[in-house]
Amino acid sequence: MKGLLLLFLLLLSGGQRSSACPHLCSCHGGQVDCSSRSLASSSLPTSFPAGTTDLRVHNNLLSTLPNGLLDGLTSLRSVSLHGNPWVCDCGVLYLRAWLLRQPPGLKSHLGVNCSSPPGLRGRLVVYLTEEEVLESCHYWYCDLALASQVCLFVFVAVQTALLVALIIFLRKFERLSKEAKRTTEESFTAGEAQRENEYAPLKDSSF
Repeated sequence: MKGLLLLFLLLLSGGQRSSACPHLCSCHGGQVDCSSRSLASSSLPTSFPAGTTDLRVHNNLLSTLPNGLLDGLTSLRSVSLHGNPWVCDCGVLYLRAWLLRQPPGLKSHLGVNCSSPPGLRGRLVVYLTEEEVLESCHYWYCDLALASQVCLFVFVAVQTALLVALIIFLRKFERLSKEAKRTTEESFTAGEAQRENEYAPLKDSSF
């Protein structure tokens, strides 16, 4: 019984969170206004109330939208996304796909223009072809691959230098060990010879 009650409370609290107005936004009925809040993609709310009908996120600093952010908002009738510096690389694929699924009357695509890369600046996101977007992704991956290769080369070079230094040190240590061993043996031999010389007169006098 207690388990069922706890489950009910968890479901109830989850429902309350889903209907709560996001931080830094204002809500009136089904309208959620997050416009002109200087919101970046990292500070954008991770969810919106399930009953949102009018969503305003224009005039912010958004460059991408998190995947799936708008998929659960089935009651949307109006969305404003203009006035944001959208980056049209791999990260814009979700926004483009979402805009393509919307009915023409929603007009969500208006003002949703690319801010970068330079070759796509000013283009409407909804009219980008997959080839154009994937081409920018290709360049991005190439830069990442090149940076990874450079880092790998530097890492291998450092490891090689450390290995060479270790080999030189071990050889030097071995040479010093041999010299110290030879010096010790020579000192021991010289000491034995000296003691024999000291005891020789005593042996002779005993006869």
